[in-house]
Amino acid sequence: MADPSSYRPQPGQIPDSPGVYKFRDEHRRVIYVGKAKSLRQRLASYFQDVANLHPRTATMVTTAASVEWTVVSTEVEALQLEYSWIKEFDPRFNVKYRDDKSYPSLAVTMNEEYPRVQVMRGPKKKGVRYFGPYGHAWAIRETVDLMLRVFPVRTCSAGVFKRSAQIGRPCLLGYIGKCSAPCVGRVTPDEHRELAEDFCDFMAGRTGTYLSRLEARMHEAAEDMEYEKAARLRDDIGALRRAMEKNAVVLADATDADLIAVAEDELEAAVQIFHVRGGRVRGQRGWVTDKVEAVDTAGLVEHALQQLYGEEKGEAVPKEVLVPALPEDTPVLSQWLAERRGAQVSLRIPQRGDKKALMETVHRNAQQSLALHKTKRAADLTTRSRALEEIAEALELDGAPLRIECFDISHLQGDDVVASMVVFEDGLARKSEYRRFQIKSFEGQDDVRSMHEVVSRRFRRYLQEKLKTGEWSPEDGETDGPEEDDGRPKRFAYPPQLVVVDGGRPQVTAAQRALEELGIDDVAVCGLAKRLEEVWLPGEDDPVVLPRTSEGLYLLQRVRDEAHRFAIQYQRNKRGKRFKAGPLDEVPGLGESRKQALIKHFGSVKKLRAATIDQICEVPGIGRKTAETVAAALARAVPARPAVNMATGEIIEDETPASAGTSSERGTTP
Repeated sequence: MADPSSYRPQPGQIPDSPGVYKFRDEHRRVIYVGKAKSLRQRLASYFQDVANLHPRTATMVTTAASVEWTVVSTEVEALQLEYSWIKEFDPRFNVKYRDDKSYPSLAVTMNEEYPRVQVMRGPKKKGVRYFGPYGHAWAIRETVDLMLRVFPVRTCSAGVFKRSAQIGRPCLLGYIGKCSAPCVGRVTPDEHRELAEDFCDFMAGRTGTYLSRLEARMHEAAEDMEYEKAARLRDDIGALRRAMEKNAVVLADATDADLIAVAEDELEAAVQIFHVRGGRVRGQRGWVTDKVEAVDTAGLVEHALQQLYGEEKGEAVPKEVLVPALPEDTPVLSQWLAERRGAQVSLRIPQRGDKKALMETVHRNAQQSLALHKTKRAADLTTRSRALEEIAEALELDGAPLRIECFDISHLQGDDVVASMVVFEDGLARKSEYRRFQIKSFEGQDDVRSMHEVVSRRFRRYLQEKLKTGEWSPEDGETDGPEEDDGRPKRFAYPPQLVVVDGGRPQVTAAQRALEELGIDDVAVCGLAKRLEEVWLPGEDDPVVLPRTSEGLYLLQRVRDEAHRFAIQYQRNKRGKRFKAGPLDEVPGLGESRKQALIKHFGSVKKLRAATIDQICEVPGIGRKTAETVAAALARAVPARPAVNMATGEIIEDETPASAGTSSERGTTP
C-alpha cells in the first residue's frame, strides 16, 4: 500500500487549467480516470490527510503509485477525453454501468434495396433506423405482426428472399397479405421503400395523420358501396390502434425525451432509462453498478449520460433529457449533448405535471431493479462462496481461489491443434480475460506436450509483467523482452490462485512442470478428468473425489466445460477457414482486395488458371511480379475434381461466378 505523499507532484507542477488525470498503480495499470475544471485544485484534494478522505477515495490513492495529467482547451474536451479513457483503460475505481442483458430493438434496414423489418441487438449500424430498445423481443414481434397488416414490409432473411425470387413464389407471408412480396415483383423497389418509410413514420409517433387518411378512405369506400374494401380498411385501423395501445401516451405534448432515474444505497446503484418519443414510451433499459468511487446521485447521472450517449449522434440524442439531479458541470454536459445531437438539448429536473409523475414511475422501476439485483446477488454470493470454500478445503489451499484459470486442448485427429484459457473471478466467468492459443512448438497430436507449452507461455507473460516492476529478475526464467506499458489492461497481468486443466494425471504433471521451470511456486494446480469427474493433484497417486452434490465440484465442472466450449469453438473456426481456403490464399502478399479483383476480372479460378501472365497483369493493381507468383501458385495447385450430376450423369463445369470468391477450388478434399 503506497503513501500518497511519495508520488505527490511538486507545488507549481500542476497547471491551473481544464484537463483529465490518470492514477496508475505500481504495475503502471490505470486504476482511475477523472476530469477537472482546474487540475491543480482537483488533484490537491487527493493529497490531503488520508483519514479525511472518503473510504473509497482513500483506497484508490493508497493503491495508486503515480499520477499524470493531460491539459485540454475546454471542459467539453475534458469530458470527451475522460469518456474515451474510461472505455480504453477500464479503470477499476471508476463507476462503469454494465447492461445485465442485451436489449433488443426494432430495426428497419433502410440501407438495403428492399428494407427489412427485424429484431436487432448489439451495436447500431449505419443506414438502419432503430426503435426501442424494448425489454423483450416478443413485445417487438407482437407489434410488428399487427403493423404488417397495414404496412406489408419484407421481414424475411436474405436467403429466403433470394430463394423466393429464384422459384418465382413468395413465402407464406406474401400469400396471407402480410408482405408485399417484392421478391416476385408484386411491388417495385420504390413502392416497397415508401411502405418502409410509412412504417418508420408510424413507429416514430406520426400516427394521427395516417389514421385520419385511412378513416377517410374507409368512408369513401363505404359511400361507393365497396363494402369489402371498407371492411378491410376498418380492420387495418383497428390493428394500428391496438399497436398504439401497447405504447400509451404518457406526455400529451408529443415530447421527445429520455427520463433517467437512479436508486442507490451505500454499495450499489441502479439506473433506469425510459425513452419517450412522440409522447409514448418507446423503450426502456437499465444498469446496475458497484459504487467503487465516492460519487453522489449527480455524479451517477453524469456517468449514466456518458454511457448512454457516448456513441450516439443525431436523433438518437433527444431534445430533452430529464434527470433526478443536475451534475456539477451541467452547462458542459448540455453543450456536449448538443454537439452530439447537432441541435440544442435541454438537461433539467422535472418540477411538476406529467413529466414529474413519469419520473416517479421511472424511479420506482429503478428501486425494483436494485431490489431484484440484491436478491439475486445475495443468493449467488452464498452459493459461490460455499463453492470456493469447498474447493479450498478439498485441495488444501491457504485461501479461497478467487481467480481460477482453466486450460483445455482441442484438435481434430492431430490437425489444427489449439488451446483455450478461461477465467473465473469470484465464481463468475470473466470473458474479457479469455485467451486462445495456437500450438507452435510442434505438429501432431500430443495433449500433454501441448498443455506444457500453453501453461508456459501464459505464465512467461505474467513474469514479464513482474519484470517491469522489479518483482522478478531475468535469471528466474525466460523472457521475450520488455513491452511498452501504456496502462491498458494487460492480457496476462494477474496471476490465478488455482490453475485447472482439462485432463488427468499426465496433464496435471505437465502443467506443474511448466510452473516449476519458471520458478512459480505460489499457484495451485489441479486437473478434472471427464470420465468420473475426479480431481487430480500433482504428485498424488489417487484423485480427490468430491461429492456429486458438492457446489465446489459443480463450479469446477462449469469452469472445465466453459474451457472445452471455448477451445472447440476456436478449433472449428480455424478448421473452417482452412477448408474454405483456395489456391489464391497461398500466394504471399496477395490481399483480399486483389484476390477479389482477380476473380471479378476473370469470372472463376478455372479461367484465371488458363490466363497468361500478360493477361493477369491487365487486372488493376496486379504487377508482373505478382502475376508470375499467382500463375506459379495456380500451376502448383491441384484442380478440384469436376462435380457430377448423379441424376443425369452430366459433368458440371467449374465456372465459379465472381461472387463465390476462391472457395470453389480447394485442391484436395478434406
